[in-house]
Amino acid sequence: MLPKNNRKKLPLLAAFLISRFIPWFLSAIGLLLSFWVIVPAPTLFLYPLAVGAPEISPWLVAINAIALLLNLPRRHQGKVYIILPICNLFALILSLLPLMQFPAANAAIATEMQAVLGENYLAAVPQALRAQLRPQPFILADAFRGIPIRDVRIDRTIVFANPDGVSLKLNLYRPMQIGKYPAIITLYGGAWLRGNPDYNEEFSRYMAALGYCVVAIDYRHAPKYRFPAQLEDVQAALSYIKTHADDWEIDLNRIALMGRSAGAHLAMLTAYDSSVLPVRAVVNYYGPNDLIGGYNDPPFPDAIDVRAVLRAFLGGTPDELNELYRRASPINYVKPNLPPSLLVYAGRDHIVQAKFGRSLYERLRATGNRAILLEIPWAEHAFDTVFNGPSNQLALYYTERFLAHALKSSDYQPY
Repeated sequence: MLPKNNRKKLPLLAAFLISRFIPWFLSAIGLLLSFWVIVPAPTLFLYPLAVGAPEISPWLVAINAIALLLNLPRRHQGKVYIILPICNLFALILSLLPLMQFPAANAAIATEMQAVLGENYLAAVPQALRAQLRPQPFILADAFRGIPIRDVRIDRTIVFANPDGVSLKLNLYRPMQIGKYPAIITLYGGAWLRGNPDYNEEFSRYMAALGYCVVAIDYRHAPKYRFPAQLEDVQAALSYIKTHADDWEIDLNRIALMGRSAGAHLAMLTAYDSSVLPVRAVVNYYGPNDLIGGYNDPPFPDAIDVRAVLRAFLGGTPDELNELYRRASPINYVKPNLPPSLLVYAGRDHIVQAKFGRSLYERLRATGNRAILLEIPWAEHAFDTVFNGPSNQLALYYTERFLAHALKSSDYQPY
């Protein structure tokens, strides 16, 4: 046992240590993470930091602000210490960058949505659905507490095909109330090498709660199964969905295809070339669309080795397999009268560079198609893995409106 006098001093000692330790700890964490808002990841191991830092920027702002207040210049033994507050201020500015860029990015996409879809493009959407849409492109409270998601019905691991003995599955997400619903068919990303229908489940549940049937489908992976095996699997899934549409409460006249990264590539190929089902809309989150261009102009730094990924997917280089690369590039299937497309690209993407999204957008518009480009200047590839981050809040706000216009409007006319 400690003497009584020493026991009385313990709270004072603890308070002293905390007062010294917490400011340094917050400063170190805030500065380290805030750097990744602007620094690209040189390796795959570090990539989550570059993806996540901009998406937790509201948390970083709070951490850096608290650290700055705790480290305000103070005099000790006749000296004023300002190095730590300067570091805190620098980290605070870095962490504020995504939020500072948010208004301009939001204004640009709002203007384009109205220009392409019409000033009052939600007028024909039922009021009950409009009331459920997110009220603002960014809700600060949701950045901290998460985006609320209501209960939905979920059926997992439904086997839809067995090509070459590989059991391909899908997940089905539906509203709690039995009815007849438009469908969003989603394809996960993972460089065609990995992934499963459970990816991005928060989005699937969120959209199902808004009155959609969301079908998340599987496909075979490279390098064991190379293109076009993945495209064949998507067509098999669409055929299966068509067969079971009545049982699953799906309105086959109101279908959208949506994908992320490699999944967006497959969604575009399916919608732009030949789909088993009629497609009313395409949502493309940071999907590769020009594979020859992607191979010849990789990002820097190149954390995942884009060229190695493409060789694994297609079996060689563009010089060796030029025709296959062209067949696998969605930009080569752009022609008039395609379904309207929402293209969502990250301005700081170091896997699928945003300039390829701009090229696809320009090609779609030049051929008379309805296309909307949502570019998020501060974001990295796969930004929406942080579902409540600023980037995904912005993308989700316009994605749900785009899909409501395409699938829920009472006066919708096919393009």
